[in-house]
Amino acid sequence: MIPTQELTGMILAGGEGRRMGGRDKGLEPFAGLPLVAHVVKRLEGQVAELLVNANRNADAYQFFADRVIADLAMDGAEGGFKGPLMGIYSGLRAAKTPWLLVAPCDSPALPDDLVARMVAGIASDNGEHDIAVAFDGERLHPVVALLRTSLADDLAATLGEGERKIDRWYARHDWCKVDMSDCPEAFANLNTEEEKLSLEKVLMGTPSKEVK
Repeated sequence: MIPTQELTGMILAGGEGRRMGGRDKGLEPFAGLPLVAHVVKRLEGQVAELLVNANRNADAYQFFADRVIADLAMDGAEGGFKGPLMGIYSGLRAAKTPWLLVAPCDSPALPDDLVARMVAGIASDNGEHDIAVAFDGERLHPVVALLRTSLADDLAATLGEGERKIDRWYARHDWCKVDMSDCPEAFANLNTEEEKLSLEKVLMGTPSKEVK
């Protein structure tokens, strides 16, 4: 088992929020709190340090994290808004521990025991894998993952080749699924205002029409 002191948590909040009108999703209000605050509750006290990967509004995010980090620049190009794989790379570089647990800012219903389940899931009879990815019984959630921070150099090389697909990079390594099929609804990912309002009503106990 991975002890708390060897684990860094990071919330990905570095996107442009295009489908939400360009708004910063992590700071959007949800059930009385910013979306990012709900994810913080799933990680705080269970990791040695909590990071937020954000490319704007760093001052606002500082309230929720030990450190706020932006996407790193590579090969002379400016950093910022380069996609979740770049956010993960930036976290691997910033972490001071052997392991990094990543979660998105726009999944406010993640399991309360997410950290424990990811840590347990990365181990197998053959020892620990390099990457563990949450699996809801039907599909993978690649931005809910536990990774060895020693993969940073490999990911730097991969990004340098122009790769931006998370699943293709994972496939290069010893990775495994972590079964979360008992709570698939916990991985609801909010990309639009309609999805946000619908899930908010469900979690607060108010019936709502299905958003298609």
